[in-house]
Amino acid sequence: MTAAHPTRRRRLVVVIASLAVLVLLVVLVGPRIYAWWGDRSAPPPLAVTTSAPAPATGPLEVDGTWTLGPGTTAGYRVEEVLRGEDVTVVGRTEDVTGTITVTDGSMTAVDATVQVATVATGVGPRDSFMRDLLEVDQHPTATFRLDAPVRLPDLGSGGRVEVPGTLTLLGADHQLTFSLDVVRDGAGLRVAGSAPVTFSDLGIEAPSLGFVEVEDAGTLELLLVLSR
Repeated sequence: MTAAHPTRRRRLVVVIASLAVLVLLVVLVGPRIYAWWGDRSAPPPLAVTTSAPAPATGPLEVDGTWTLGPGTTAGYRVEEVLRGEDVTVVGRTEDVTGTITVTDGSMTAVDATVQVATVATGVGPRDSFMRDLLEVDQHPTATFRLDAPVRLPDLGSGGRVEVPGTLTLLGADHQLTFSLDVVRDGAGLRVAGSAPVTFSDLGIEAPSLGFVEVEDAGTLELLLVLSR
């Protein structure tokens, strides 16, 4: 059996060394690039000013049933630690439907439904993992319903209200309270804010995959664009 040609041997050594360097770069630098991308691309929290509300024209009768319209958004915000790098992860969807009923200036009913499978962070593998975690095949929607009437603030200047309700997720009910800002939006209303959550309390085990660890605490975010 003849020995390998010296030139071929050198070539093989160069290829192996190059692959080793590439693997090392992926292991050491990749997570930092991913973390940088995640932090830089994370949008600010949803707010009534996410897009400029339309100017008010004349008085507005708030009593009645309002429909969640285009621009309504729901999602979550959570921190990840990826090989020691902090990454802010935001998942959102505009696939949200429902109504809000106002009686004598108070919210008396809220019925909102989110299509959970459409919540996206922009990173396909992460979104696929979350869909499996949330068992979207068995529980495709999450719903929120008001638990007690809430007096609306003066819509001229806007204001913040605490909205207690029941979140149904993974087939189970959970009580939580959203802090929501309410402003007039032309002939409609705009409502936005968040609720702090502990994912384990919602029946969701925060993933810990060795190279990435997800915090157990996060926030749920809402922007409701109401019309009728």
